[in-house]
Amino acid sequence: MIDLILPFRLWGASRRFYFAGFGLLVSALALAAPLARAATLPELWLERQKSVVAVEYVTETEADRRPTVTMGTVIDSIGTIILPSNAIDPRAATWQLKDFKVYAPGDVNGTPADYLGQDAYTGWHFVRVNESLRARLVPVTAFAPAGSGKAPALADFVWGIGLRTKDEDFAPYIMQSHLALIQSLPQRTGISQQEVAAPGLPVFDRDGAFVGLAASSFGQSYLQFAPGNRGAPVLLINVEESSAFILADEVLPYLQRIPKQVSGRPLAWLGAYGLEPMDRDVAKFLKLSSQSGAVVSEVLEGSPAEVAGLKARDIILAIDGKPLPQLKPDRVVVTYIEREVDRRAPGDSLTVSVLRGSERLELNVKLGDEPKLMREADRKYFDRIGFTAREFVYGDAVERRVKAGAQPGVIVHFVKASSPIAIAGLRQEDWIREIDGVEVHTFTEASAKLAEIERDEARAEVVLLVSRGGDTAVLRVKLK
Repeated sequence: MIDLILPFRLWGASRRFYFAGFGLLVSALALAAPLARAATLPELWLERQKSVVAVEYVTETEADRRPTVTMGTVIDSIGTIILPSNAIDPRAATWQLKDFKVYAPGDVNGTPADYLGQDAYTGWHFVRVNESLRARLVPVTAFAPAGSGKAPALADFVWGIGLRTKDEDFAPYIMQSHLALIQSLPQRTGISQQEVAAPGLPVFDRDGAFVGLAASSFGQSYLQFAPGNRGAPVLLINVEESSAFILADEVLPYLQRIPKQVSGRPLAWLGAYGLEPMDRDVAKFLKLSSQSGAVVSEVLEGSPAEVAGLKARDIILAIDGKPLPQLKPDRVVVTYIEREVDRRAPGDSLTVSVLRGSERLELNVKLGDEPKLMREADRKYFDRIGFTAREFVYGDAVERRVKAGAQPGVIVHFVKASSPIAIAGLRQEDWIREIDGVEVHTFTEASAKLAEIERDEARAEVVLLVSRGGDTAVLRVKLK
């Protein structure tokens, strides 16, 4: 009110002052107008919840159909959705993942969707919902400032979205907090004072701008007291809500990494195994206190790393001339190296700078194609015997510390409860080397032999030579 009457008081003294005052008044009103129109948090909330969904799917195993519900964020106008890396069991074959459905917040009935695969670099799983739901969804990119993501500052107000369970029709609810810490893990990650969103769902600032994507929740340590117990440490993890979120500038540039195949291939492969962060005392002794490094435990047989000349106990210091960043905790540097490989493609070259003894070497590595993964391995279920046999792949040789190549036998992927083979003592991940005294060299050979036994209803038993943890045992499986 004072601003409104001030020009009239100045009128008699000087018209010049009046018009100057009037100009200031107009400017002030012009500035105030957008503020008056700024959306409130409830208004922002109503619009931004359109970028989140619940995703339900079924993993079809030998024994049952296991439903799973996870949360996802919409990233484009054609219904593409990203799910967090832990949304799907890495042991499950893609053909076991069925009946994907997407639910908008508050939905009772889901809309069918297709699984597109997982991106190795980001870890995200991609799903695309049918066209019938797309008009009700808004991609999170609609709430991102032009260019890269908006970076929040410490103590900034942040808020996000959670979804209730299917029994509650995935009703959305709001969480809010303040940014307490920003840390590179190795992606730049914001950590708020308390939970701010469900894992995989977006986080916004006070103005509704997209500032990050909630990561898996960090565990929090508590002391549990009981009679006679002075306080035992307990680690609690909230799987439904998270206080950590990957900043938007680490999210937005990679939303188009939609897999070309449901398997996620092509997958780049280096073959340096068991990387460990360089010990601080070792770094100090080598005069590398200002340098981060990773020690190679093993170089895999036939890998690009072996071809390039990398050796066990080499210390990786740089990739393509760029020193490894100093990250805390120290182990994060291993993830950094893995991501540097994953963001490339088979056939790409990179220079790895290593310290070997007192000598610094530059090794040129041409990345290969990742050998067949366990989730891609052939497998077959034998109901009468009671287990699923899985193809022996490169990763099995690495785990069992044997030479890669023509390894005989198959791996036990699943054991049916109370089946003949379970009673005989066979366990998941056992390595079957021989069947009825005959060494089986390939999955095809083992499958044919097991299928023959399965069909022979007169057969009373089968004898298996099994390797487990470096020990070998003979199991007699009674079929009758």
